[in-house]
Amino acid sequence: MNTNTKDRFKAKFKLKSGDEVVVISGDYKGKQGKIREVIGEKNRVLVDGINMVSRHTKPNAKYPQGGIIKKEAPIHISNVALAGKDGKAVKVGRKVEDGKIVRINKKSGDIIK
Repeated sequence: MNTNTKDRFKAKFKLKSGDEVVVISGDYKGKQGKIREVIGEKNRVLVDGINMVSRHTKPNAKYPQGGIIKKEAPIHISNVALAGKDGKAVKVGRKVEDGKIVRINKKSGDIIK
């Protein structure tokens, strides 16, 4: 029985692509954005407009001009929280409803998406 520990203890995230999140710590604290991608192996998320870095690129087919290009870098998933209707961070829980697991807002009990 040769199982990889990464597979056995794979984390379940309460955030997924398309969620509106607010940054709760770091240089971009208080900023909001939409999750573009969840990188599960590294516990990171890619958020639109958050954690911008400069990349120096040579001219290529995608960027014929080359130069300095601004793009998003991944941010640790613990530094973001789901944004509620009022734009503030909310805690997310799980509940079984009609045989399916749904995400809920822990404070209000509302179902998220």
